Amino acid sequence: MIAGSGKASGIALVISDVDGTLVTGDKRLTEATVTAVRRLRAAGIGFSIASARPPIGLRNLVAELELDLPMGAFNGASVVRPDLSTIEERTIPEAAARSALDRLLAEGLDVWVFAEGAWWLRDPEGPYTDLERRTIGAEPRVVADLGPLMGSAAKIVGVSRDHAHLAACEARIGAALAGQATIHRSQKYYLDVTPPHLDKGRFVTWMSAHLAIPPERIATFGDAGNDRPMFAQSGFSVAMGNAEAAVKAAARAVTDSNDADGFAHGVERFLLP
Repeated sequence: MIAGSGKASGIALVISDVDGTLVTGDKRLTEATVTAVRRLRAAGIGFSIASARPPIGLRNLVAELELDLPMGAFNGASVVRPDLSTIEERTIPEAAARSALDRLLAEGLDVWVFAEGAWWLRDPEGPYTDLERRTIGAEPRVVADLGPLMGSAAKIVGVSRDHAHLAACEARIGAALAGQATIHRSQKYYLDVTPPHLDKGRFVTWMSAHLAIPPERIATFGDAGNDRPMFAQSGFSVAMGNAEAAVKAAARAVTDSNDADGFAHGVERFLLP
């Protein structure tokens, strides 16, 4: 079911989250989604993505969607070109990164670190590692100690199959590191730690300035808590049907789920003339 406040007008740019939004639960782009992006472009509306993924995890999307605008990786902490070259990237301050690592481990979470262009972890058979391999198309590097990476970490992820526990960790660690790092769940099973004061909302404002498109002419799509800052900085926002209630409440409209072509339906219902 699609709900909302009618069709947006004057939209010049669409920025979409990826996992839980643009791709299905098994990480596929459907033909309807690919067609929707083509129809946006044909209507003169630009399209880009903002994702918690590392830049390497965006490569297949660039090819399949023929992306030609800068993209936000690491929840907006990194901005890259379609060839994945870096426009700008920030890392987590080392003291905050070490504190985050200690807190995530103390909570009993599996921990991943994205640093120096690679994905690092201690347990290659840990929860969701196979999913991440498929998602980003890369193999992790296994180390006994993640500590030496804390001076160059772009993203640290706490991973757990206990979704309620991870939600509680988000609140506790977010409060403890307020102002020192950005703490958001990008999925029910991933708790992301990224550089402070940088999020998907900041990527929206960066794109607004870069392309000289006013924020009110930008539409955003998302499903998770890390998409809410993006909603707040755009003129029209669409939550996926699979989103949590708080995410839906933060959006201007709600579309179908990511496994029911919700992005394509939202584009058709709310954006295309």
